[in-house]
Amino acid sequence: QAQLHESGGGLVQAGGSLSLSCAASQLTFEHYAMGWFRQTPGKAREFVAAITWSGEGTMYADSVKGRFTVSRDNAKNTVSLQMSNLKPEDTAVYYCAADSSVWGCTRNWKSYDFWGQGTQVTVSS
Repeated sequence: QAQLHESGGGLVQAGGSLSLSCAASQLTFEHYAMGWFRQTPGKAREFVAAITWSGEGTMYADSVKGRFTVSRDNAKNTVSLQMSNLKPEDTAVYYCAADSSVWGCTRNWKSYDFWGQGTQVTVSS
């Protein structure tokens, strides 16, 4: 069974930066597009960013465009999310996910096959 494990969450002040990493195992990593989502209690899961299997294509939610950068290292089976100029509204549990069903990448969470357990990001004002 594929496993995804996020790390790098924590507490940061507004305007600060944080980098999340997701390590994948038990899957052929380069066969999967990867996505980042976030969720706060009582709210629906929200798309954040996605990257194609090759890393050549990326996609971002409007709310994070210009502040977050998604990247991947297929040699290390990892995908990262560099977050800068963080805002209190970025506070959430962040999840990485793997999607084998598309050639590109998608913001549709239903398309993703595997999910990590999540990592908490808290941005204080």
